[in-house]
Amino acid sequence: MNGEIVSTRHMSSADSWFKQIYKEQEFVYPKFYKMDALSQAGFLASELIKRSNQGLTSEYKDDEIAMLFANQSSSADTDMRFMHSYEHNGAPSPSLFVYTLPNIVLGEIAIRNKWYGENMFAVLPKFAPGFFVDYGKILLSTGAKALLCGWLGVLGDDIEVFVFLVESESDNGSDFNVENLTDLAQLGHP
Repeated sequence: MNGEIVSTRHMSSADSWFKQIYKEQEFVYPKFYKMDALSQAGFLASELIKRSNQGLTSEYKDDEIAMLFANQSSSADTDMRFMHSYEHNGAPSPSLFVYTLPNIVLGEIAIRNKWYGENMFAVLPKFAPGFFVDYGKILLSTGAKALLCGWLGVLGDDIEVFVFLVESESDNGSDFNVENLTDLAQLGHP
């Protein structure tokens, strides 16, 4: 978080990496355990962003925080689990069916925080800083004062989580442009 390591995966643990982070960070939200991996990733990232930006939930009205997320694989991880449940159990799993759209992660974050601003989840061939900057600026010009943005990808053991906060008025941080976002995204990929 902001260049600091907040958790290290313990490969010997019976828990998934996301459950390890949840426990280590002492989050309390029992619904976390019912979420699919994509929603768990978004939940954890949003909670860590809130923790490092203490005023986020109090500085803005509930419709002033927009969310803009994307990935390359949509909800394919859960889609495959859903298909497997149908093929092997003879009936589809309703608990998996709920998560067969990638934008459900946005609903989970919005419900948790009571954020009712605009939101969008896009499926893109790869991380595209220009998409986030262009679409983010549209959201900021139409009433949003803060954006929670992220690239969330979960497909088996292939996990990509990059979440960032954009505020229309802030004394901290960098300008919201393609160059800065590209640099920030590369910090996680030395």
